[in-house]
Amino acid sequence: MNANKIIYWVATGIMCLIFLFSAIMYFSQYEMISEAYKQLGFPTWIIYPSATLKILGVVAVLSKQSKLLKEWAYAGFFFDAALAFAAHYFAADGAGGMAAIALVAVVVSRFMDGKLYP
Repeated sequence: MNANKIIYWVATGIMCLIFLFSAIMYFSQYEMISEAYKQLGFPTWIIYPSATLKILGVVAVLSKQSKLLKEWAYAGFFFDAALAFAAHYFAADGAGGMAAIALVAVVVSRFMDGKLYP
């Protein structure tokens, strides 16, 4: 396995784990997540759809069945992580670290995906 594939799979693994973990938290710890959303100024009705889309996005990226769905998943992950980081930054709650890691993982995974699977 060459270095590009290792970088791709590490970044993709980190990205998928972060988004799966957050989706699981959305389903299993709804009350806690709901309070966090309220503190950040987001509507709570979006929690379950967001969790569902995160799971579907991970499936789209890992399955590589549809290039269009994979691109939409990467775009969704990028915007989710970027907006989460911005929300935590402007709320000054110090909880944007995981969003920053997710953002870097999404960018690296997508870049390496383009190099390895054109």
